[in-house]
Amino acid sequence: MDLLKFFTAGSVDDGKSTLIGRLLYDSESILADQLEALQNSNRKNDDGTIDLAILTDGLKAEREQGITIDVAYKYFQTDKRKFIIADTPGHIQYTRNMVTGASNSNLAIILVDARNGVVEQTVRHSFLVSLLELKHVVVCINKMDMVAFDQEIFEKIKKEYASIAERLNMHDVTFIPVSALKGDNIVNQSENMDWYQGKSLLDHLETVSLIEDDNSEQARMPVQWVIRPQTSDLHDYRGYAGRVLSGSFQVNDPVTIMPSGIHSVIDRIDTFEKELQITGAGMSVTIHLKDDVDVGRGDLITGSNHQPKISNLIEADLCWMDTKPLDPTHTYLIQHNNKVTKCKIYEILYLFNINTLEKVQSDTFLLNDIGRVVIKTAGNLAFDLYHENKANGGAILIDSRTNLTVGAFMFRALAD
Repeated sequence: MDLLKFFTAGSVDDGKSTLIGRLLYDSESILADQLEALQNSNRKNDDGTIDLAILTDGLKAEREQGITIDVAYKYFQTDKRKFIIADTPGHIQYTRNMVTGASNSNLAIILVDARNGVVEQTVRHSFLVSLLELKHVVVCINKMDMVAFDQEIFEKIKKEYASIAERLNMHDVTFIPVSALKGDNIVNQSENMDWYQGKSLLDHLETVSLIEDDNSEQARMPVQWVIRPQTSDLHDYRGYAGRVLSGSFQVNDPVTIMPSGIHSVIDRIDTFEKELQITGAGMSVTIHLKDDVDVGRGDLITGSNHQPKISNLIEADLCWMDTKPLDPTHTYLIQHNNKVTKCKIYEILYLFNINTLEKVQSDTFLLNDIGRVVIKTAGNLAFDLYHENKANGGAILIDSRTNLTVGAFMFRALAD
């Protein structure tokens, strides 16, 4: 069964958590104990109905303030598809949390309050969706019940957002008028908006295409561990364990070890339970080579076609996630898949003004800033450009003093 991973974004009080709660409640995806906790909750809506937002408010501070702070994940399925939902924060100061939730998603749901229309946070979140290159976007114009289900308001907001989507080069954008509080067009078609002839939100989620850009020929598997038991039973056993990021590997395929460029041929593919003839993206396997070559943790096993780029000077978009400003004089650590090496921010090219979509000059990054930098690494990285292969096109930045993640990279080009 297909799996769709999506996240919600929008300004504070646009109704993200309520929408997810309504989606779970009306699709009968709430467990009995969750339903009982809902009914016993002292959080009610103004009309006395259950506040469905508490289904995703896991932190005490979230329940007390009625806001989302951290990313909350929910899982459910219908007869047609499985789903993982990431409920991400709307506050500006939690932009880094939103990037975390969005980075692994196939689809974005952007909520717009019908009373307020497109606001600053709408543009900010849409820019992030564009930056992370999500292929599918659903704009849910929420709280239609508070504007008397007025079609003209819906059409006005739709037109305004469409111009933003065009500037951001967003293609598959679907507009749905909804009321998360009342349930209109969430799971069931709304009787209050007979002028809308499109699908309900759940219908759209169940049928949207999951076919991503074809990177099937970009076979990539970073080595997580070299298995060398050296026991009497397994004296000659040498395997390279890892998770296939993209493409596929088959027994007798020629492969190249990156970044060294050493060539070999696949002799055998193991899993814990059995041997395989072929393995594909998402599978964790152990690959055996016909030659005793020098392969270590962090190396990348690739197919013979469509080789990754090799460089220690890379142009990348950086999302800064630390409360301390970026220090260009400091040596950081970059983790690309399983490879960790030292790096420096060689040059700050510009920051993005997320509200105006303009590029501005700066000599540092502050919390939640996003911009383009050139990074210089101590050793060569074997990587793909983010728009060509997301799985091998990103990395995280670690502060070597604290071992905490302080940034996220999306590789854009080889630097001159």
